[in-house]
Amino acid sequence: VFSTDRIIAMSFPSSGKQSFYRNPIKEVARFLDTKHPDHYKVYNLCSEKGYDPKYFHYRVERIFIDDHNVPALQDMLKFTGSVREWMSQDEKNIVAIHCKGGKGR
Repeated sequence: VFSTDRIIAMSFPSSGKQSFYRNPIKEVARFLDTKHPDHYKVYNLCSEKGYDPKYFHYRVERIFIDDHNVPALQDMLKFTGSVREWMSQDEKNIVAIHCKGGKGR
């Protein structure tokens, strides 16, 4: 996990067997709800898989970037524009960004 005051980079929030070696989705949700209630948005940059956005109160945006590939400029502009808009709405707002492993994209 990489973190600044307003940006968290993490691995995929997982359930089932994958939660043994990746972030358990319920623990990620508990952490965000405890530390940043109503002030976080999750960005899933993983094209390979998703999850139910209800865990994060439907504040999830998905940008489809393939593992080990360079994202399209259009996708990066969409992502950065969305982050900029979310962060500017409230100084307490933070973003949690992930791909699969937490470091590739």
